[in-house]
Amino acid sequence: MALAYALFLIPHKIVPGGVGGVAIILNHFFNTPIGLVIVIVNVPLFIIGIRVLGRHYGVKSILGVVMFSALIDLFGYILPLGPATADPILACVFGGLLLGAGLGLVFRGGGSTGGVDIAAQILNRYTNLSTGTAMLIVDTVVIAGAGISFGSFELALYGCLSLYLQTRAVDLVLEGLSYTRAMFINSRAAAEIARAITTRMNRGATLLDATGAHTGSKRQVVFAVMAKRQVPRVRELVREIDPEAFVVITDVYEVLGEGFRPRT
Repeated sequence: MALAYALFLIPHKIVPGGVGGVAIILNHFFNTPIGLVIVIVNVPLFIIGIRVLGRHYGVKSILGVVMFSALIDLFGYILPLGPATADPILACVFGGLLLGAGLGLVFRGGGSTGGVDIAAQILNRYTNLSTGTAMLIVDTVVIAGAGISFGSFELALYGCLSLYLQTRAVDLVLEGLSYTRAMFINSRAAAEIARAITTRMNRGATLLDATGAHTGSKRQVVFAVMAKRQVPRVRELVREIDPEAFVVITDVYEVLGEGFRPRT
């Protein structure tokens, strides 16, 4: 996360929301150390968070904030790395992805970087906003403030793009790439389709009893999980057996059990 700021975001004044974004804005006006500002802003937020939400932030969260802040200033002042690229679009893309990957690793370790997380949960406690919506609102306000402060609507757009890429990278680190698909097949020939999947595709299938909510008619639904490459073949099998079957195909991020390797 610190490298994302030092190499990409800070040199181009790209604000990806959060307390780090506030620190970049203050640095623009007062030349204050960004890492130090992150720590200072997080102190009252942690105090409020503990009082309002309880003592579940713990040592890992405090350690995460301190290390993140110290490394930003290390790479910015003591061992300055300089910008990795002169292109603001590349900085936006790679800064957002690197920041999100780092944040995902922090979350996987059970830690937190404080800041917006705490503010969003406090808003969630006292309003009807979900935590995700509250985080989006806080980040949007910070990014809009950066656009106004820097007098550049374009920088605000870069910040929005970076924030989006950051969230996608967090999801990728936490959940990984989808490596399987699940199929739900509603058909009058459900038993025949399930038999074809098990015999011709060598994949397991489950028959679920289902009732139509509108018609009240009872029918069986085939549920099967398979590798991505097998989906087109199963799709052809279903079309061959029952062209009128209702098929739903969805991503599966992890499968535990016989025939599938668990994530490591």
